[in-house]
Amino acid sequence: MATTIEIIANIALALSVVVALIFGIAQVKAAQRDRRERLTLETLRIFNTREFAELIHRMRVLDMPKTQEAFTHLPDADQVMLIQGSQQMESLGMLVYEKYIDLDLVDKTIGSFVSLTWEKYKPMFEDMRTNLPDPYLGEYFQWLAEQVDQKIQMQREPYYKQQQRWHTTKK
Repeated sequence: MATTIEIIANIALALSVVVALIFGIAQVKAAQRDRRERLTLETLRIFNTREFAELIHRMRVLDMPKTQEAFTHLPDADQVMLIQGSQQMESLGMLVYEKYIDLDLVDKTIGSFVSLTWEKYKPMFEDMRTNLPDPYLGEYFQWLAEQVDQKIQMQREPYYKQQQRWHTTKK
């Protein structure tokens, strides 16, 4: 027969394992939340830079090449800008796809820009996917644009038109 002290020790050991497990789960969730918050803040910071504003402007006014060959005939500065823009959209798409950044953040900040920009890049990327060949080129950019486009199609009511006071903070 087990003594009372052995029973108490076994119960204490079992409870300590349960508490450690609960604490570990709580720590993992807190770390995930912190990582997501850091990435969200960093993404917002990037969206608010002059460099990103210049990139948006340039991508809006540039006649986008339709093929890889036409791309190579652009001035070097335009090629670099288009590469940078597509890499930023690709990276953003990866972060949203992996759920590090919420799609609503993208929708609320640069939503229609993503989908409109993809439409400009699409012919060139499709040509490059075949001719390089790189079938994965821009896949997360495309995925993100399609997700944003779906949200736009849902035609959510703009916040400033909603009956609720949209500018109040969440409680």
